[in-house]
Amino acid sequence: MKYGNAAVRRPECGVERTMDVLGGRWTTLIVRELLGGTRRFSELRRALERISPKTLTARLRDLEEQGVLTRTVYAEVPPRVDYALTPRGEGLGEIIAAMARWGSAVELSTGEPGEAPTTAPAPEHRAPLTPR
Repeated sequence: MKYGNAAVRRPECGVERTMDVLGGRWTTLIVRELLGGTRRFSELRRALERISPKTLTARLRDLEEQGVLTRTVYAEVPPRVDYALTPRGEGLGEIIAAMARWGSAVELSTGEPGEAPTTAPAPEHRAPLTPR
């Protein structure tokens, strides 16, 4: 994590390690989509309408390097590439489900100072938010 101009790393911090994986823009949403099963690049692009192809490619490479997803290339014409979560990536499902519950609760809260966003049910979503 960065504090001021100095980078302070605490590798023993589980939150920091998780943010190293999910902290990039779009990364959490890519994992959310893959929790629903194997996807092609074009399917991810359609699901994440505003992401550029360059950014999607970069995030997919990062997630592959971190062992969160696998990339399978098929020797076909035109080429076909599938992306799927590894068991390590599927483990992120609980975190993303908790984020979805929190986000829904905040949206439904009255906005009173100090109100805890914990009462809303998990939202309906196109991808299941629990590990397979």
